[in-house]
Amino acid sequence: MHIKKGDKVKVITGADKGKTGLVREVLVRAERVVVEGVNLKKKHERAKRSGQKGQMVERALPIHISNVALVS
Repeated sequence: MHIKKGDKVKVITGADKGKTGLVREVLVRAERVVVEGVNLKKKHERAKRSGQKGQMVERALPIHISNVALVS
């Protein structure tokens, strides 16, 4: 893998094609990367304590490393 944490990459395929961002995490065995601001999905979280409300959290999910290109 030639992409490391902190590199700036550009998405070349998929729904987020053309977006750029920094690599936050590299999953070597799964050949995936988590890019800041790319592939954001909303997740509903339950209330952790009684009397507290649940909430929606937006997370960046990993994308395959072949779908990103290193930007110099």
